[in-house]
Amino acid sequence: MFQGGYLGKVLRVNLTTKTAVVEALPEKIARDYIGGAGFGVKYLFDEVPGNTDPLGPDNKLIFAPGPLSGTPAPCASRMAVTTKSPLTGAVGMSLSGGYFPVELKFAGYDVLIIEGQADTPVYLHIKDDKVTIKNAEKLWGMDTQITQNIIKQDVGDHNTRIACIGPAGEKRSKMAAIINERRAFGRKGVGAVMGSKNLKAIAIRGSASVPLANPEAFEAARKFMLAAMKESPVLYPEFSKLGTPMVVDATSAMGILPSENYRNTGVKDYSDTIGVAASISRNKGSEHCYGCPVGCTQLKLAAGPGYQGGMSDPEYETYYSLGSVVGVDQIDSIIYNDMLCDQYGLDTMSVGVTIAMAMELFERGLLTTADTNGLDLHFGNHQAVTQLIREIAFRSEGIGELLCDGTRSLAEKLGGNAGDFAMHIKGLELPAYDPRGAKAHGLNFATSYTGADHNRGYAFQEVFGIPVPNAYDRFAVAGKGWLTKWNQDIRCATTDCPTMCGFLMDMAVPAIAGQNTADLVSSASGINFTGDDVVRVGERVNNLARVFNISAGFTRADDTFPKRIIEETIPEGGSKGHRIAREDLELMLNEYYEARNWTQDGVPTREKLAELDLPEALALLTDRGLLGD
Repeated sequence: MFQGGYLGKVLRVNLTTKTAVVEALPEKIARDYIGGAGFGVKYLFDEVPGNTDPLGPDNKLIFAPGPLSGTPAPCASRMAVTTKSPLTGAVGMSLSGGYFPVELKFAGYDVLIIEGQADTPVYLHIKDDKVTIKNAEKLWGMDTQITQNIIKQDVGDHNTRIACIGPAGEKRSKMAAIINERRAFGRKGVGAVMGSKNLKAIAIRGSASVPLANPEAFEAARKFMLAAMKESPVLYPEFSKLGTPMVVDATSAMGILPSENYRNTGVKDYSDTIGVAASISRNKGSEHCYGCPVGCTQLKLAAGPGYQGGMSDPEYETYYSLGSVVGVDQIDSIIYNDMLCDQYGLDTMSVGVTIAMAMELFERGLLTTADTNGLDLHFGNHQAVTQLIREIAFRSEGIGELLCDGTRSLAEKLGGNAGDFAMHIKGLELPAYDPRGAKAHGLNFATSYTGADHNRGYAFQEVFGIPVPNAYDRFAVAGKGWLTKWNQDIRCATTDCPTMCGFLMDMAVPAIAGQNTADLVSSASGINFTGDDVVRVGERVNNLARVFNISAGFTRADDTFPKRIIEETIPEGGSKGHRIAREDLELMLNEYYEARNWTQDGVPTREKLAELDLPEALALLTDRGLLGD
């Protein structure tokens, strides 16, 4: 019996049979995986075979906050959505904040599992222990903001928290996101999975509270964390006022802000046009997630011709994906196009990088105006970006259908050498850091269980120069295998599972994160964790996810980079002349696998799986004759 933190209940909804059942959350799963991404990966591994069609009825959507969500822990209103990704075919896991995550806890549940497939559009309404599957045919085709407003009217409660898809998810674009208020479960095509189930939205309202096993110890751990946050020289003085757009200036100075599909990184300085000063000029206030004292979300109002009235809260990654990587230095277009992506339910990162690829193909003559519905796709054409977002969202004939499933799909559709310009790893488009100028950050892209995902093992040592656990030269190759393993495990254990905001890990509390997470989770739940226990949870999740991906057909060959990253050097700027040569990648991979106690084929060994108490993974690899020894 849980003493606190957890409610002890899993809500399972089958859309095929239109039934909802409540199951007990096993304490062993809580102890071994903590929550969030850990719960998602565990349930996905147990219930979804690796060869499952991501857009078929047998795939599942697993929504899981952590034991700290809904408690007074700061910055803990986070939730992981886990599924088999239609974009990559690997584990698809996306995190979001806001108010939706804690509402599931207030309704009394630790996990929500959506399975099956409705025969007509529906939405799910959860009000405490009352679960209703409602007709959503009138909502089909609506954008995400209108959908949320209509559902609040429909259920008669404007405090209901809603996660929904827009037209992109309905059309099953593999770049579709799930939107809750202004927040997004953005990457890996989770919105397409929701659309494939004919599930338009999930609306939740709860009236319970999350108990604490030891309120006094919890308050002590909370105060310790708040003190560390206040001591950070960056968190409140800069980050709370500027948000993630402040990183534009930092990466520009380092020469790792990707430009024009990575072909011109470092050539153009975007800090003057879309950096901090320009960003501040569009500020209209900030928003806080539930229980967050930082409030990093910065609301921007577009002012330039053609974009007046557009309002959104673009993160750093969007300044890259709808800005520098498509050669756009027009901040108002970035704000407006970010708003469009939220309304249509699209991941800004994959969309922008896919458009960047199309622009390079257009300039090289591999796409023509006959392919683009007459659009001029030269880099820097921000009006074309706006139109392409609409074409992609509605999967329009021609260019919309061509681009709507991302860079890997675009390369496959065009054939020839188009794949040379597809900036993805495992099908997931690269984030906003050129890995040629930050080698551990890049190795994380190559080895992350979700594909090119900066959030699975963010190398803050290289990006922000924070010497925890040690200082590192961002250009060096040696030592980056061990560092990447450490970053992935600690990030998973202290942010993705409890669940907490990852920005704290990057810039405020990395030195205390393990033990402080243990203290918070232990005092909240009554399950005793040490700092080492917490980090071991991160290692367990990363190993189990790796085995799922192996069962889905992934091998060492997939832990790689696009051709440009391996063969071409950064042409100008603070990282000029750097690349990740094939031999450097192989050296880092060998070191990484050794640090993880995997074989040189990237398969976890019998010894490692036994150490992590993963008999189910051991059995799967044994049955397939893949077990590393």
